[in-house]
Amino acid sequence: MKKFPSYLGVKAFGVKIGAVLPRDNIVEEVCKAVKKCHEDHLIDDRDIVCVKESIVARAQNNFISKEDIGIEVREKLKLSKTDTLGILFPIASRNRFVPILEGLVLAVPKGKVVIQFSYPRDCVGNQIAPEELEEQLGINLSREEILADQLQKYDFRHPATGVNYLSLYEEIIKKADVEAEIFLSNNTSKILDHKPNGIIVACIHERDKVLERINKVFENAITMQDLFNDSKKAVWSEWGLLGTNMYSEDKIKLPPRESFKVAKAIQKAIYNTTGKKVEVLIYGDGAYMDPSTGIYELADPVCSFGHSDGLNRKRQGIKYKFFVGTLHAQGKKKGEIEEIIDEQKQKMYEIDNISMEGTTPRKLEDIASSLADLVTGSADAGTPIVIIKDLL
Repeated sequence: MKKFPSYLGVKAFGVKIGAVLPRDNIVEEVCKAVKKCHEDHLIDDRDIVCVKESIVARAQNNFISKEDIGIEVREKLKLSKTDTLGILFPIASRNRFVPILEGLVLAVPKGKVVIQFSYPRDCVGNQIAPEELEEQLGINLSREEILADQLQKYDFRHPATGVNYLSLYEEIIKKADVEAEIFLSNNTSKILDHKPNGIIVACIHERDKVLERINKVFENAITMQDLFNDSKKAVWSEWGLLGTNMYSEDKIKLPPRESFKVAKAIQKAIYNTTGKKVEVLIYGDGAYMDPSTGIYELADPVCSFGHSDGLNRKRQGIKYKFFVGTLHAQGKKKGEIEEIIDEQKQKMYEIDNISMEGTTPRKLEDIASSLADLVTGSADAGTPIVIIKDLL
């Protein structure tokens, strides 16, 4: 018997599974939870089983220490302990970047760390400085720079967290007895004026473009994806340090590795256990902007770290309200309108056809991941599995 009536559209709900610990079998843990849902008539063919990336990485024991970061950076950039490390366009985040920064300073314990922030926001929308700063100071930060020390009277604090990230990052560096220099500029090459011996491009979504610009004038630069991405080692991820999270005082969680393989293994196990042909994805941050703060939210490099093959397509369809308006204007009655729309749904239109007007094709994996992230939240809901129904 169906649990949900046919007049409902897309549905999504979180599933509680308890704590997942390092070296747990993630396939078995997810399958066990889905089996309970199946027993309660909550699972059907074509459902999407969404698994939070954090529990996959945790089960894989994919953790590093801050000391590991210092060693890795020193080796990758061939730095000495007295050198200057440049960090270009980091995000402003206590959970995401502060633990990384605490590790980065260990690469040059007797040297210097230079941080160049973008203005006025980082790459995911966190506001770092007042929007009107350029006008007030009469400078152009697309070409010039301004040192954090010159902004002390502004004491600008993040509108959501209340944190002054310029001051916070400087404190972290100095706490390690390392010299700190922090400034604002959108001119990528400005960091070279501060004589770094090596540079880490720390932004997320524009990392490859930024690295390409830097490499035209400076060779010893890498992105955060170039760290901890060696599959020959026990702890690694294709995404390196991108998408990391603070796990404990001493440990940092890398993103999960080989997520496509994990998703397909879960899919197979669910079919063997329940007989249901579901799709599976490993999701991280959703892609949406918080309208009150302007934060883009997507601090992970992708929405979905891996998924089964059935999600390899875009979701698109006819513009429902366009058909209702047009057909109603033609004098069609409600029943006729609904019948015609059902027929039109079965047709194939080019994306520039007027029937598709206003309908932007989006990757199913991104839609499903964003929905799952909204449903599960990031606090104490304890639902790292989300089931989406009737999206496919």
